[in-house]
Amino acid sequence: MAFRYEVRLSGEGGQGLVLAGKILAEAAAIYDDLNATQSQSYGPEARGGASRSEVIISDDDIDYPKAMNIDLLLALTQESCDKYSSDLKENGILLVDEESVTHLPEGNFAVYKLPIIRTAREEVGRALVANIVALGIIAGLTNIISIEALNAAIESRVPKGTEEMNLKAFQSGLDMAKKIKK
Repeated sequence: MAFRYEVRLSGEGGQGLVLAGKILAEAAAIYDDLNATQSQSYGPEARGGASRSEVIISDDDIDYPKAMNIDLLLALTQESCDKYSSDLKENGILLVDEESVTHLPEGNFAVYKLPIIRTAREEVGRALVANIVALGIIAGLTNIISIEALNAAIESRVPKGTEEMNLKAFQSGLDMAKKIKK
């Protein structure tokens, strides 16, 4: 049976969700030799409006590029959690920012309520890298993409001069996931 994993990264414009989706897809396709598609959607307001990025990763052909049966949903805002949690498949993963998402939906999926934005702000020094902290958590929880591939994609995709900060953010997310899995 073919491997297929669907990820939706959701929140608001300005949180770097499109970049995070591109990093995840690039890590899968270029560095881990899997098939991957990435699509995005954001409101006309852009910064502050609704935003999402979807990534499908598979070892087989991907015939439809939109995620429909989500394995993992990242929700950095309450609105995105409310809007997209119904798309989570049974036994999927809901990853939310503990400060921004206060009401959790009910369902047959694992829920991880973590200090994603606070970790970016306090441990890395910039809330702007919460997207990369989240990628570290996703990598640590799912093992769908290798850590090496994600490190390479981060270095390739983030703005020049911010590589070290973003790699630190990624490691902070990985560390958070390790604590959960103990």
